[in-house]
Amino acid sequence: MKISKDTNILIVGLGLIGGSYAKGLTKGGYKVNAIDTNKETVEFALQNNIVEKASTEADDEMIRNADVVIFALYPHIFKEWIRDNQSKFSPGTIITDVTGVKGCIVDDIQNTLREDCEFIAAHPMAGCEKLGIQNSNEEIFHQANYIIVPTEKNTQEAIELCRSIGEALKFNRISTLSPYDHDEMIGFVSQLTHCIAMTLMTCNDSDNVEDYTGDSFRDLTRIARIDEVMWSELFLLNKDALLHQMKLFTMEFSRLERMLMEADKAGIKEMMRHSTARRKLFDKEKVVD
Repeated sequence: MKISKDTNILIVGLGLIGGSYAKGLTKGGYKVNAIDTNKETVEFALQNNIVEKASTEADDEMIRNADVVIFALYPHIFKEWIRDNQSKFSPGTIITDVTGVKGCIVDDIQNTLREDCEFIAAHPMAGCEKLGIQNSNEEIFHQANYIIVPTEKNTQEAIELCRSIGEALKFNRISTLSPYDHDEMIGFVSQLTHCIAMTLMTCNDSDNVEDYTGDSFRDLTRIARIDEVMWSELFLLNKDALLHQMKLFTMEFSRLERMLMEADKAGIKEMMRHSTARRKLFDKEKVVD
């Protein structure tokens, strides 16, 4: 089962990611409607032909006509929305998301959702330091990874439909992980990196540091411009996995510190070779597995 040009797609939440989904799918010729509580966001989406229709309310007809609903909301709002509005779904509706954590979301949604609808979780590993639909850009997906996060409750049809969304948006790599494995991995590759960027920006209060930095510092701290509402929620929802990754990072950083203190040039060089070899793994061709 795949999305087609006849599939009615509804996106709930038109921020950076939801807006980028809408742009990419609309440019691909798919029928896209949207719901967002912000009036200016809805007006921008309509004026720029990002969607066919849009509403600031949970419009009954728009929800009922949707074959696929993609949620781009904060986790707690996503769960509240399903609780309050799922009666409006038509039987057979497939629901997916872009939420950055899964373990605390997937079970709650699947256990709450009506039996004649299906939720298949997904996570687009893409974004930028800017927020809002005004900064949306479907090209952020083209070199990015897309993770499908199924459980034993998901049908193969829903998994394939979710995969077809990733293909329609031209993600570079499409893969699958369980909710637990997803959160462990995200704690490392996403949340820990944001923690490091934040700490780099707060550990040294030297004046006018922006006048002296090079590309390395700017690249490392790009994601330090952070949405504190969303990311504080994600950190706390994935607290155990993130704390585990922070501990591993601290141990490895301490190992490098010891090698510096002991002037262990051979050890430092070996760590650098290992780092270089691991980084080369990121520079590969497009893969869909």
